[in-house]
Amino acid sequence: MEIWPAIDLRGGNCVRLQQGDYQRETFFGDDPVAMARHWVSQGAERVHLVDLDGARTGRPENLPVVRDIVEAIGVPCEIGGGIRTEATIRQLLDAGLSRLVVGTLALREPEWFRKMCRSFPGRLVLGIDARDGLVATDGWMNTSATPAVDLARQFAGEPIAAVVYTDIATDGMLTGPNVGAMRQMKQAVEWPVVASGGVSNADDVAALARANMDGCIIGRALYERKLDLPAALAAAG
Repeated sequence: MEIWPAIDLRGGNCVRLQQGDYQRETFFGDDPVAMARHWVSQGAERVHLVDLDGARTGRPENLPVVRDIVEAIGVPCEIGGGIRTEATIRQLLDAGLSRLVVGTLALREPEWFRKMCRSFPGRLVLGIDARDGLVATDGWMNTSATPAVDLARQFAGEPIAAVVYTDIATDGMLTGPNVGAMRQMKQAVEWPVVASGGVSNADDVAALARANMDGCIIGRALYERKLDLPAALAAAG
């Protein structure tokens, strides 16, 4: 199982939110490039980036620091947040990102997302953020009436790189992942599924690996030193 250390960007800084709430932000540093280098030095073979500002505005807001991270660490990076036009997709891929996580527009404009997946095969990730099993959008500020599994299934057969599935109730809470929901998503789709939200220790990582997750994004547990990256990598098998 792949481990993706997370770097959440807001105003050029490295932060973490609790349950996607912008009012519950923890500051973890003003040098995201140094943070990315740190994770690579600890064994990271890939890094997950989130443009929190972009998730709210609908366009990339931290592109300069994203470029700096990609150039500095030399491992595959993906990013989510504010990816809502073909021009943005091209801009981010040209910046050296390996793949891009699209969430809000996949729900609102599924035909556009299908077209983009075919235009950029294997480069787009379906980002599904769920609150009580229902898809949340716009930086988690709004919750739709669409079940997460239903959203994923409607794109069956498309050349999607993976699904990043985030359980908002557990995200940033260090209470353990929603393994049942992750397993349900894995069973529903043909693509790799990357779990996100709630990991607090190596046992949580091992539980996701046993549930046949293809990857796991870890944020707050690493930053608060509840879990170190080498231990997470070992638990992932």
